[in-house]
Amino acid sequence: MKKKVGVLLVNLGTPDDPSVSKVRKYLFQFLNDPRVIDLPWLGRFLLVNFIIVPFRAFSSSKIYQKLWTDKGSPLLLYGQELRDALQQKLDGNSFEVFLAMRYQKPSLESILEQMRLKNFDQIIILPLYPQYASSSTGSTIERALKIIQKWYVIPELNVISQFYDEPGFINSFVERGKEHDIESYDHVIFSYHGLPVRQVDKVYDDGLPCSDHSCEKEINESNKFCYKATCYATTRLLADKLNIPESKYTVGFQSRLDKNWLEPFSDKVVEQLAKEGKKRVLVFSPAFTADCLETNIEIGDEYLEIFHEHGGEHLQLVSSLNAQPIWVDTLKQMVEKRAIL
Repeated sequence: MKKKVGVLLVNLGTPDDPSVSKVRKYLFQFLNDPRVIDLPWLGRFLLVNFIIVPFRAFSSSKIYQKLWTDKGSPLLLYGQELRDALQQKLDGNSFEVFLAMRYQKPSLESILEQMRLKNFDQIIILPLYPQYASSSTGSTIERALKIIQKWYVIPELNVISQFYDEPGFINSFVERGKEHDIESYDHVIFSYHGLPVRQVDKVYDDGLPCSDHSCEKEINESNKFCYKATCYATTRLLADKLNIPESKYTVGFQSRLDKNWLEPFSDKVVEQLAKEGKKRVLVFSPAFTADCLETNIEIGDEYLEIFHEHGGEHLQLVSSLNAQPIWVDTLKQMVEKRAIL
């Protein structure tokens, strides 16, 4: 009897719509995750439910309204397009592809229940985050396994925890970069989602912080799951493929909440480059495999405004992978390599 494999793609999530009530619901679920805000329960409860969510829901709703399309959330739409494109590439007699979100809909609970009823021989779980972080990949894997552990029959499982150095992933972003005349830009920024420094420090068992593990220069046995180290490694791989000299690019971290987050901060990098007289800047965001609020709005709108304010002329965001054919082919290869067929 031929074996059947279920493939579960997972992204972070999106509100059901950009209304204040739906954004509030999304933020409530997202920020109450102990892997996202890794504070003691009471401190997290008070901070999220009495300070962050009440004060951010309205402003975040306005931002989501700018992001929203006639068809809905770009993150969800690109995810559905990717799911369908991957299904077309894979053998439909052996593979069935599903899409879930860690927060909100389509929920991990509902999609995994659909998969349970299919009685797959194997389930491959692929969080769509290239670089491992506890607050994204770790949270997704933990939640999926908590749901699956309640099943009476648990099939063979394969979890892909990161793919920052997957050649196809790198080549997919290289192709996106080649859509622009890179040599015509004065500088290139590789901007990654920010994290609290304490979260990358927790990766290490030797008592030393991330800053003592050469994360900006190399991947080694101790830092291979450090988010900062893998972000810098992604950058080196992309810069090498695109022939961008080290003097012409900067790594930055965006979406910060306070001072004790990974530096340099991308918005400050944008401001400084403009003040130095740079007129044209190209921005990659290789922590995101689909365009979303953090790419289209934070970089495409807010950073552009900062750049203009301080004398810059043209700041260009490189599109994310979305459902790009080479990216779909890469996912196909990643899945087929792990399948038990």
